[in-house]
Amino acid sequence: MRESFMDREPPGWLGGALIFGAFAALLWLENRRPLRRRRQSKVARDARNLGMAALSATAIRMTERPLTARLTRLVEHRRWGLLKLMRLPRWVELPLAVVLLDYTLFVWHVLTHKVPFLWRFHQSHHVDLDMDATTAVRFHFAEMVLSVPWRAGQIVLIGTSPFALWLWQTLTLIEILFHHSNVELPFRVERWLCRLIVTPRMHGIHHSIVQEETDSNWSTIFSFPDALHGTLRLNVPQQEVTIGVAAYQDPAELTLGKIVAMPITHDRPPWRLAGNGKPQREGLQPASNELLP
Repeated sequence: MRESFMDREPPGWLGGALIFGAFAALLWLENRRPLRRRRQSKVARDARNLGMAALSATAIRMTERPLTARLTRLVEHRRWGLLKLMRLPRWVELPLAVVLLDYTLFVWHVLTHKVPFLWRFHQSHHVDLDMDATTAVRFHFAEMVLSVPWRAGQIVLIGTSPFALWLWQTLTLIEILFHHSNVELPFRVERWLCRLIVTPRMHGIHHSIVQEETDSNWSTIFSFPDALHGTLRLNVPQQEVTIGVAAYQDPAELTLGKIVAMPITHDRPPWRLAGNGKPQREGLQPASNELLP
């Protein structure tokens, strides 16, 4: 059987160039059109976030990457998974694989919030007191390791080819850089765009210290999973959102070493402030898909 483009990944430099280009463009736009006011020194914060990213990238390279490279080739050769059983044309299988991978990542994201053990690690991403493109790569390295069995399950159950996995991971990284970015899009554009994909205002609400707001907008690339499950919340004005986790609003507690140790040292209810009060938004309305500026 002749090898097709689905049987292999593009060269590694291609994905890296696309992701780096998106990152550089967003950093430039954040300086030109900031969406939210900054609370911390950007230089120190960026260094901390990029340090976290380096640890995560190393963990992925050592654990996930060797497994998924072999597993996708095996899935393609043995014809495992839902999409392989359906024997779809390549041009149908590829976008369906991206959509199903994105949906199952939505499920994993919900679990990282709802399962206390997983939240211990995912919390390291949320305690950032500002949110911009560097927040997108700020994940605890142990969370990346814990996600490997989930990724393997996605590949086998869906029937993910090497090219489909590469395409989805590249699009995912570009999209999380975009929706974490501190870029103010024209409001009319974003109001339309968030019906299709996750946008900065939409994801900013997910990073709020108000628990009811954090428990919404879990989608990654496409916004339909939140719309489907009734967890889409757009009706919170962006300038009223306080970024972070209520229990960790003191910058002194958010050094690189303390964030890395946080899954072990985590010892307080995350949604209560230091004075034991729980952040509430006065007049908070039920989740709505009507975007506010």
